[in-house]
Order: sequence, then C-alpha cells, then structure tokens
Amino acid sequence: MESRVPTTIDEEVAALSRGADRDSLFMQASLTIPGQPAPVIVRVRNLSAGGMLAESPVRVEQGATIEVDLRNVGAVSGRIVWVGEGKFGIAFDRQVNPQAVRRQVVQKAEVPPHISALDRAPFYRRR
Repeated sequence: MESRVPTTIDEEVAALSRGADRDSLFMQASLTIPGQPAPVIVRVRNLSAGGMLAESPVRVEQGATIEVDLRNVGAVSGRIVWVGEGKFGIAFDRQVNPQAVRRQVVQKAEVPPHISALDRAPFYRRR
C-alpha cells in the first residue's frame, strides 16, 4: 500500500488528529456555525486534545470556522477539516484537556442528603 504525504494544511491536521490519543465517548456539545441563526447541538463521538468527531444532521462545509462549547472547558474555536454522511471532523485552534471535558461536574442539588450532612458535621481529630 502506497503512503501519501499530506499536501494541504487540512490534510496535515487530519493526519495529526488520526495519530493523537482519542477518547471515545457519547456526549453533546453546542456548535456555533457562521450563517446559522442559533447554535446547534451535536453528538461528540470522540475527542482528542486537538480535535473531535461530531455527529449531526446539520450541513457544514469543509474549511468553515466554528466554535464549540465543551463541558468544563468552554468555547473553543476551530475548523471543519472533513465532512462525511452526518459526521464531520473538527480541528481545534488550541489544545484542550479531553479528561476535563469527560469529568462529570456534580451540582450541590445532586448530592444525596446523607453526603451533604457530612459538610455540616463537626470535624474531630485524633491526637
């Protein structure tokens, strides 16, 4: 099989992304696309420090600049580097921590009462 050297910046980014450690997951993110009246919700299928694979019926164009709002990280700008049937690849303009995105943040209201009571209990130290 013949190996091909990437010739465009998009091909280079895609090649780098394929070689990066990726976390497979199933979560949602909000994607802002120029020309769309409102952000759209996409499914994040895998995520690396340099990009992600998104799934959505929304039409996107290769090369389009976007902004994706990732949980625990916030807004990250990037570009669409490839488009397939209902899926597309995004290369981020800056590195993100995939583990931070995966981390579940527990809201105080979600903490069970018996655990919340521990915050109010006096703290005793053995001497």
